[in-house]
Amino acid sequence: MLSFAEEIYLLALDDITGKIIISSKDVVFDAVMVGAILSELSFNNRIDTDQEELYILNTEYTGYPVLDSVINLFRETDKKETRIKHCLQVLMPHARELEKMTLEQLVKKGILKKVEEKVLWFFPSRRYPIINDTEIVDVETRLRALVMSSEIPAPRDAVLVSLVDASGLFHEILSPREYRRCKERIEQLAKLDNVGRKVHEMIKQIRDYANMPPYV
Repeated sequence: MLSFAEEIYLLALDDITGKIIISSKDVVFDAVMVGAILSELSFNNRIDTDQEELYILNTEYTGYPVLDSVINLFRETDKKETRIKHCLQVLMPHARELEKMTLEQLVKKGILKKVEEKVLWFFPSRRYPIINDTEIVDVETRLRALVMSSEIPAPRDAVLVSLVDASGLFHEILSPREYRRCKERIEQLAKLDNVGRKVHEMIKQIRDYANMPPYV
């Protein structure tokens, strides 16, 4: 099973170029990936959340490098609880390293491969084509079926909907007509996850501050 961060990374990766397709990657993708990692820690019983607060329950390592790097940060503080929003802000400066570790795991699992290229003959470029698309097809199929139905989502799927919605990636998964039809359903499911809601709020504030247009 893929982690939330791995699923988000694959959904955000362009199959042709091997580049992240989320607009404003620097701010949006970073926030969503941090949220995905916190969500995974929750499912691993390392943290818990309510509407506003995040509680550190256990700082034992999980064996997953990405999660354990965040646990290391938790170990450096004596706090056992903090605001979810504050935790997201603290982790944002570490987002690039967390994304790099997530990418390394996907390469290690044989889902992505690293390709060195030359752009304009002398500028090195690196891309990561998908070599095993079973996982990404399964994620997209699962999300599409969920948001286009009235079924009650599994807890992990509710979290994933929230993260994907925050990233704007439903515009890649669904056609414009499908998205308009499912928009209310997606918003309802996204509200079920506390971390996802705070990621939404953070991204909205970032977009407002930078005068970036909202998602259509």
